[in-house]
Amino acid sequence: MVKAKKGSVKFVIDCTAPVDDKVLDVAAFEKYLQDRIKVDGKTGNLGSNSITISRDRTKLTITAPTDVQFPKRQLKYLSKRYLKKQQLRDYLRVIAASKNSYELRYFAIAAGDDEGEEEE
Repeated sequence: MVKAKKGSVKFVIDCTAPVDDKVLDVAAFEKYLQDRIKVDGKTGNLGSNSITISRDRTKLTITAPTDVQFPKRQLKYLSKRYLKKQQLRDYLRVIAASKNSYELRYFAIAAGDDEGEEEE
């Protein structure tokens, strides 16, 4: 018998736009995710299942082994809850940028009036 390699799944949350505008604190967002992510129905269960959350200046990377059931949808749910708690939900939205990544973007409110605002 040949044993299969244990792989891992990486999820990325890209917070570039709000961090550049100093609207969102990535360190606080990372702490929120560490406190709230559920594994096997229990919060605070990250270490025992070797799920890691790392960050650089504008991105959070969540790495989970493939043998642990970890849904990407949970990250979107927690991101939206964090934005609501910080009262940023009216300005930012969470968009799936690719199969394994989410991106925080601003709502495009004035889509037709782009010519006048470009002069700034």
